[in-house]
Amino acid sequence: MVRRTLFVCTSAVVSLLLFAGPALACGGLINENGSVTLVRTTTLAAYHRGIEHYVTSFEFAGGKGEFGSIIPLPGVPTKVIRGGDWTLQRLVQETQPQPVAFEAAGGALAAGDQARVILETKIDALDVVVLEGGGTAVGNWARENGFFLPPDAPEVLDFYAERSPVFMAVKFDATRAAEEGLSVGDGTPVHVVMPTTNPWVPLRILGLGAEAEAPVEADVYLLTDLVPAVLPRPVSPTAASLIDAGGGSPGMVLEASQPASPSLLADLRSDKGMDWLPTDDMWLTYLRVNARAGDLTYDLAVDASGAGQPSPRAAGLPEAAPASDSGMFGTALWVAIGILALLGVAGALEHRRMGRPAI
Repeated sequence: MVRRTLFVCTSAVVSLLLFAGPALACGGLINENGSVTLVRTTTLAAYHRGIEHYVTSFEFAGGKGEFGSIIPLPGVPTKVIRGGDWTLQRLVQETQPQPVAFEAAGGALAAGDQARVILETKIDALDVVVLEGGGTAVGNWARENGFFLPPDAPEVLDFYAERSPVFMAVKFDATRAAEEGLSVGDGTPVHVVMPTTNPWVPLRILGLGAEAEAPVEADVYLLTDLVPAVLPRPVSPTAASLIDAGGGSPGMVLEASQPASPSLLADLRSDKGMDWLPTDDMWLTYLRVNARAGDLTYDLAVDASGAGQPSPRAAGLPEAAPASDSGMFGTALWVAIGILALLGVAGALEHRRMGRPAI
């Protein structure tokens, strides 16, 4: 029994030594002359049965001709369609009862590679193109298609391309919008359907081209089967039920974390493209972003599985550093001392059982 216990303890320690180590829409505005301002963004990242439904709408002020945005995506969409007429407004109504005006990733490709067009579609006055490519390739594509990129574009595009090479470019044609009776300031919702491990919302891209002190505002809604964990954590959580995953973020506040009401789910299900929603048991999270562009250095990573382990990499945050060599040596030394002590105790017990004095 002593030998068996010693073997189990030793095996566990050796396993510890062998395997110990480091633990493994938003869009930015691009335009021709800087005359278009991104006023506010409202986004829904809903996740059900391995599929993220990303619904976003942009409200622009000013501008003539063509302008648009680039939105990083976590994977390749299966389809991009027009969003529902009231999905985002209904979410705002659920969480902001005061009167309001509505409106997978893989490594980056080599810098010299051409961006590959995966999907093209038109939604109202929007021309939507889904691209695959590295940050340089996507930037080159944008310039070749008539857009001016601000000086910080290469850094921001590379920030995303290192985690996923998929981007969605959305071009708004104000002339076409006028012909269709739309006005600048109206929002057109876009619904992106993507298979992915966990939902994710790009936030840093919202500050593209903005001065460090410029305000960036966004409303982010999550609909998930389970209570989600997020990184980085909101600065001032108002609901203890949201798992605190650590890594604070300036300018992001948790405004609501609660079961989605049956009336909300019924209203959302009745909107265009939203009949995939279950009839009950969804969790609603509402996060408000009100930050300076210079502080918006992160994205929103979500773990919707219930494991409570959102990815620092997906959030664009530094991952935990591996233990230092000196720390690992100290741990190994103490483990070795413990093993020797166990061997000594086991030997003494064995000699006592055999009636011989221990040497």
